[in-house]
Amino acid sequence: MPGTRKLGKPTDQRNAMLRQQVTDFLDNGRMETTLARAKEIAPLAEKMITLGKKKGLPAYRKALGFITREDVAKKVFGEIATKYAERNGGYTRITATGTRRGDAAETAVIELV
Repeated sequence: MPGTRKLGKPTDQRNAMLRQQVTDFLDNGRMETTLARAKEIAPLAEKMITLGKKKGLPAYRKALGFITREDVAKKVFGEIATKYAERNGGYTRITATGTRRGDAAETAVIELV
């Protein structure tokens, strides 16, 4: 896993949370979360899009090992990969949106460019 942020969770819970958030992000194309989580999600989502651009069965199986829903993996390999076919990285954008009222956590919006 990239990054060194522990996000207040043990390793197995953190990996499961990041897998689910990357899956939801790739499904919707946009997500509002904390800044630290957004910074962890971005490289993982970009890795999945890069796998989608490879268009092979080994890449598809590797993506399915990380993405939690098969319909999202098909979307990555079909729609999203063709959208970014000529782009070499930089598929995501993180925009800070201020602090959350309840716990004063820094929030951000992560979206596909």
